[in-house]
Parts: sequence; C-alpha cells; structure tokens
Amino acid sequence: MNYSLEVKDLAYAYPDGTQALFGVGLAVGRGERVALLGPNGAGKTTLVMHLNGILTAGHGTVTVAGTPVRKDTLKEIRQRVGLVFQDPDDQLFMPTVRDDVAFGPANAGVRGEELERRVKNALDRVGMLEFADRPPHHLSFGQRRRVAVATVLVMEPEILVLDEPSSNLDPAARRELAEILRSLEVTVFMVTHDLPYALELCERSLILSGGVIAADGPTRTLLADPDLLAAHRLELPYGFAIPAERG
Repeated sequence: MNYSLEVKDLAYAYPDGTQALFGVGLAVGRGERVALLGPNGAGKTTLVMHLNGILTAGHGTVTVAGTPVRKDTLKEIRQRVGLVFQDPDDQLFMPTVRDDVAFGPANAGVRGEELERRVKNALDRVGMLEFADRPPHHLSFGQRRRVAVATVLVMEPEILVLDEPSSNLDPAARRELAEILRSLEVTVFMVTHDLPYALELCERSLILSGGVIAADGPTRTLLADPDLLAAHRLELPYGFAIPAERG
C-alpha cells in the first residue's frame, strides 16, 4: 500500500524521565482520513510532534511519503506535513490574511505569479478568499482557524495534521470546517476529543492510551463499544446515538 505516514516502534521519554510513548506503530494510507482519539496524557501531542520533527524519536522510526523524519530531512518533511495547531493565533502573526498565507511559500522561495496562485487557491479552498486583505485579528475564531488551515494548504502538503480542529467552534463554524475538510484531496490525520466529529469525518480511528495504540478500526465500530470507550476514558456526549449506516 502507498502510505502517507508510517510509524514503527516509536518510543519517547521526556528529559525529566517521563515516558510518553511505548512502541507506537501505525500506518495511514494516501487519501485516508484518520482520527487519533485518547484521554488527556495519553501521548497524542507527543506523537503529533514527531510527525514533522518538532520532536525526534528516542527509539523507532517515523516516515512521511517514504521519507524518514530525521534532522537532515526536516526541511522536506515540514513541506510534506502540514500541522494545524489547536489555537490559530499560534499560526497567524502577519498584518493581513494574504500575508499570513503567503509567508510559508515565500520563505521557501516561491515568488510572483506562482505565489499569488498558491495563496488564492489555498484561501479559496477554505472559503476565505474575500477576506484576503483583512487583518487576522478582525476575524472570528472559526474564520481564523480556516485561515490557519490555508497557511498549511498553501505549502501543498502530503498530509494535513489537525490538533483538536473543532475545539472552541460554534455549531455553524464546526459544520463549515467539516465541509472544508471533507472536500480536501489530502491525507488527514486528526487529533480530537470530539468523538462525533471523528465519526463525521473519519471512517477509521485509532485510540492512543497509556502511550500505546490500544485500538485501531472503523470509527463507527469503536464508538459503538461502550466498554472500550470507558476503559480509555472516552465518552460520547449525553444522549448521542451512533446513527444507522446509510444503505
């Protein structure tokens, strides 16, 4: 199979000796949308930080589109792995939306008409083209998150990694972001506590618990297993029922 992401036997301990990952293994195929679920402290953020080399493996390997994540490959890896942080204000710091989206490719040497084409295309894909000349801090939180996604899409990544994409969004912004994510023809790896969002967007989910992959399967199957969810401190919202599969 053609993989966007492969993680093999990944183990990591922080400098204070806290062991966060204990031999994690997973593979995500090209074009898949996969959710990473798990309680607080499970190691989700630590795993995500290995995907673009913010952290490097204490043991094991991470490979993106066939390229191993190492210190000497970081420039290439960071163009292939687009990481969207939980707080869009961590990614937006320029005077206008257009400037923010242009920052990455301009830094990578893209200029002129090609830069303009990329910026316009990325903003169009997230429905924010008409806001190109606005200051980011004048936008709503949901709009800022969409611009943050555009700052990553403009780099034309192999895989889009999103950390808690639905957090702090009102219902309309949550739905709008879901529609955008469904429309993208890239691999999506989504870290979330929002189990209904995982069900809506990702056919497959992984549960990371205690630094290991505790379950890997169809999202619908995992979320329909109350004992599995309880064992890993995951809960569906009160009254939420798994919808019947569409025939």
